[in-house]
Amino acid sequence: MSDPKPAEGPKPAEGPQPTEGPKPPNGVNPDKDLGAQNLPGQRLDHGEVIGVRRGMFGPNNGGDTTGYGRLVRTVRLPGEAARPYGGWFDEVADELEGALEEQGLVPENAIEKTVVDRGELTFHIAREHLPRVARTLRDDPALRFELCTGVSGVHLPGDKGRELHAVYHLRSITHNRLIRLEVSAPDADPHVPSIVDVYPTNDWHERETYDFFGLVFDGHPALTRIMMPDDWQGFPQRKDYPLGGIPVEYKGARIPAPDQRRSYS
Repeated sequence: MSDPKPAEGPKPAEGPQPTEGPKPPNGVNPDKDLGAQNLPGQRLDHGEVIGVRRGMFGPNNGGDTTGYGRLVRTVRLPGEAARPYGGWFDEVADELEGALEEQGLVPENAIEKTVVDRGELTFHIAREHLPRVARTLRDDPALRFELCTGVSGVHLPGDKGRELHAVYHLRSITHNRLIRLEVSAPDADPHVPSIVDVYPTNDWHERETYDFFGLVFDGHPALTRIMMPDDWQGFPQRKDYPLGGIPVEYKGARIPAPDQRRSYS
């Protein structure tokens, strides 16, 4: 009887093998890198730290039964990207800066920073220059971002001096491209210029952002609440808005209002 063959180890995978090397720059999604593991896009260790989050859900005034009570996570905004941004991002940035210079505006005064994170391009714009930048992006033949799909409000209480953010999603149907504009304003002065005259479809979106976040869009034709009653106090989607409500009966059980429920972190 012949000796049994020794067990064979795993065969090496065919094709290019992962190699050790520097992490992808500018927050580029490593899924697109053949030498990277299948991980979501990383923000690495650069960027702006605006706070530390403890627990899973935020409240910390009750007993923890979830196991997440000791979770500690740094809240970090992605930092400014360095050129080259990659792909068509550089082309858009060059065209936008050149078009602003032709109008006599120093690009650095209008564009506070450019962020490339998770394969997306965002221009952070000084709020007083937002209408001109939006019109340039819409009308310049090399840019042609004809469609704004709306504005989203963001409240970051830890981002001192710029707690309120408005994020605009612009799409170029001509060039099949998607970018974002972001402007910020402090709680003490929550004013941002309206761009309804550039993108008329933003009419109701700006009203909704005003209704829920308290961002005042100067120049809007009729900035009134769109969801909440006209006499409602406060802005319900701000992070510091207090929970409240009334108890609800369901199948014989009494469900407490949100501000009366037990905290789980």
